[in-house]
Amino acid sequence: MENTDLIILWGSNAREAHPVMFHHMMKAVRRRGAKLVVVDPRRISGVEFASMYLPVQVGGDVALANAVACAILEEGLEDREFIERATEGFAAYREVAFAYRPEDVERETGVDAASVRRLARLYATADRAIICWTLGITEHHNAVQNVHALINLALLTGKVGRYGSGLAPLRGQNNVQGGGDMGALPNRLPGFQDLTDPAARQRCADVWGAPVPAKVGKHQTAMFEAMAEGEIKALYVIGENPVQSEANLHHVRPLFEGLEFLVVQDIFLTATGEMADVVLPASASFAEAEGTVTNSERRVQRLRPALKPPGEARDDLWIVEELAIRLGVPGWAHRSAEETWDELRRVSPIHAGMSYARLEALGGIQWPCPSEDHPGSPFLHGRLWEDPVGGRRAPFVAARHEPPAEQPDAEYPYMLTTGRRLADYNTGVQSRHYAAPRGHHEVLEMCEEDMARLGFASGDLSRVVSRRGAVEVRVEASRKMRPGLVFMSLNHPDEVATNLLTLDATDPVAGTAEFKATAVRVERVAARAEAERPTEEASGKHA
Repeated sequence: MENTDLIILWGSNAREAHPVMFHHMMKAVRRRGAKLVVVDPRRISGVEFASMYLPVQVGGDVALANAVACAILEEGLEDREFIERATEGFAAYREVAFAYRPEDVERETGVDAASVRRLARLYATADRAIICWTLGITEHHNAVQNVHALINLALLTGKVGRYGSGLAPLRGQNNVQGGGDMGALPNRLPGFQDLTDPAARQRCADVWGAPVPAKVGKHQTAMFEAMAEGEIKALYVIGENPVQSEANLHHVRPLFEGLEFLVVQDIFLTATGEMADVVLPASASFAEAEGTVTNSERRVQRLRPALKPPGEARDDLWIVEELAIRLGVPGWAHRSAEETWDELRRVSPIHAGMSYARLEALGGIQWPCPSEDHPGSPFLHGRLWEDPVGGRRAPFVAARHEPPAEQPDAEYPYMLTTGRRLADYNTGVQSRHYAAPRGHHEVLEMCEEDMARLGFASGDLSRVVSRRGAVEVRVEASRKMRPGLVFMSLNHPDEVATNLLTLDATDPVAGTAEFKATAVRVERVAARAEAERPTEEASGKHA
């Protein structure tokens, strides 16, 4: 990241949501003169460091990515040699891309054709370039198509598998990557092995001493559907707070109320935990954990406890093992984090060469690392720069523009998009207990033009209404916003439950809800606005 020539932040408010990663980006910009491009519906704070800003319409990402591809192809800037050697499906993709001429899709993208063509030249001619994205791309009903559209740009220009170039989905929470590595996915075994692969299941069965079912499990959205149908009657929730974090809480909360048995294991008593039949207090904070963590570049590193768990809190591993022991499952015992890691190495080929000793000596290793004499793999797709004959080629997957599931209309004229703020963290479970975040409150960000039209002043109380619910929240003028677009975070659900508004239309493949596009109207709460408006002193402190 520090040694690239161009960084594209596409649907990623990295300065606030990934400040450590953004620090590395700034090293490239300030020390090496790398260019930063921001593609986002809001004029987020990272724009002040950017060479270029493209104000994409909410839900216009596929159309914009295809328009960039069209411009690249029209000017002959694609990497033809790489495409022929390392990819497949280009002809079909090329045909789709040409249907998105920048001049023809300005309404869908929200970006003028000249800016699209400028970005196309900038990206295609850069020696090294990285596209980063986060929830602005994935929290849509067509999330997978959005991601494919960005992957296609990298394949079109050959910017994968080599130093300083690539595709970088920035993870939303610490060790999200590690969770996937361990097999916390409905269709994967540890090491991302295909659950339907008999050899992979047998490898695990030999170590675990029990057969591994071939049936693919359910992702979270499918689990909610099964709860609604009565198929799932009990739930064990570890380190999640779905009663506050999921879209359309009017639908989600009754599902949890209808469960016969709910267990929650977490470091604080969450809203989900308050509904539980059993709460298991865990010492899951980073400062109390022993084990490993995997970062966004697949680097596995050691993690050591600095503090002892408070009160009766127990390590997550100990809790799960103790539960299995009390259930009478044979073969279970309390083991160290290293012993558990060594079990993973036996069932996951990509982790096989990562002993604790090597992790210590090398300061971390990037998977795949199949043996103890293997140095690790800095480039996951480096093979694409070798002759792929006999191996798999990278597929172009032609994506087509689909507008958001909900569109603004006369009754709901504004588009609400959601995200994170620097001062807080997700649903506030890990941050709202501390003094500084407690001084922050949720606000509805709106441009001054819309505020004037509705008769609002900063600090006035508003009622935001969607087709699913309503919340009351104070309005704040924001230069990040443009007419017709408003913004709220999910950081203060006790104060303002934003997810009472959001839409639970989901991606059919990933099951991700469309948090980023909700049609709303904004009403004045005149009777309470004057009485409850913050004083000048308090407003100054908030600012």
